[in-house]
Amino acid sequence: MAPPRRVPVIVLAGFLGSGKTTLLNYLLRHSGGTRIGAIVNDFGSIEIDAMTVAGQVDSMVPLGDGCLCCAVDTDDMDEALDRLARPSAGMDVIIVEASGLAEPETVIRMILASGSEHTVYGGLVEVVDGAEFENVRARHPELERHVRAADLVVLGKADRAGETELRRLRGRLEQLAPGRPVVTASHGRIDPALLFDPVHRPRPAVEQLSFDALLRDEAEDGDEDGAEGAEDHSGHLHAAYESVEFTSARPLDPRRFLDFLDGRPPGLYRIKGFVDFGPADPVNTYAVHAVGAFLRFAPSRRRADEEPLTQLVLIGSGTDAEALRKELAACAHDATGTDGPPRPEAMWGVLRYVEPPADEPADASEDPDHDRDQNGAPDAGEPSEVPVDEPDFG
Repeated sequence: MAPPRRVPVIVLAGFLGSGKTTLLNYLLRHSGGTRIGAIVNDFGSIEIDAMTVAGQVDSMVPLGDGCLCCAVDTDDMDEALDRLARPSAGMDVIIVEASGLAEPETVIRMILASGSEHTVYGGLVEVVDGAEFENVRARHPELERHVRAADLVVLGKADRAGETELRRLRGRLEQLAPGRPVVTASHGRIDPALLFDPVHRPRPAVEQLSFDALLRDEAEDGDEDGAEGAEDHSGHLHAAYESVEFTSARPLDPRRFLDFLDGRPPGLYRIKGFVDFGPADPVNTYAVHAVGAFLRFAPSRRRADEEPLTQLVLIGSGTDAEALRKELAACAHDATGTDGPPRPEAMWGVLRYVEPPADEPADASEDPDHDRDQNGAPDAGEPSEVPVDEPDFG
């Protein structure tokens, strides 16, 4: 029996003025049928248009395309997560926009400790101000720690930085957090496929004219007129990204696959799909989801009539598609050659990244620094979805 569907919860963090609200607004306005539940944890600078006009906090506000938004205090986060993630709400993904002064690791621990059977932690996205990087870093030295804890770094306001400065900042971020994927964005434009699986639902032929529809049309018109300097790419991957597909009827060796994930190139932002580990686990197929350094496996029992198959999609920039496919093909298990039958411990590395059962939420210590590694992640002893020391995708 397949495990119950859980809604991924993505933490969107960044210091005041970094551009994270602009990014969230862009995702909401260009959801294309993906139902996004947004939680805003910053009363002082709520800029989500529908909420500003409605003047509502501590309540759910419809934003169009089935999206919902609410503004809550940190103490109410758990309740808001549960309400948005319930099947009746129909959300596909939840994005928590943390306060500009919040500690991302604290927000992550709240999500892991929420105990909701409907949610699963989906990674940390840190938005960095590309126009004021050095000034922000001087005011907030903890920026370095936040970048190291992130699974994906968005270098915002790229249009204001210039190519030379962007190259310098990329080098600086690589020094601060080696191997951490960095994607640039102007006006908050980032392809949703880098963060979650977009769901394309058809719009009704005739829909009620609402404030949300006006906002959406206004945003689309602005894109067409070049008001923000770029065309809308919400319907497909941005030209700067490539999508590489890999399919194999041969099962993969779990240790080789983890080695591949550990050594993947910096430009590879996201990996998703299903993996068959063959004789290492003849009962289950594993869904794999990786955003930057974040990694999660979710097993589901294989049907009796289901043919074993590995199907992966890799999304990145500047990657060598053929080289990636060759590396993945080399992960195959050779039962007739030197590999032989898999050892019992072959799956241990994979199982470290399997989410805990719904009735066994990840433990959150009262000490916020307890069992944290240098990247702000729980240590290998915690059954959680945030990355641990090995592999660290570095």
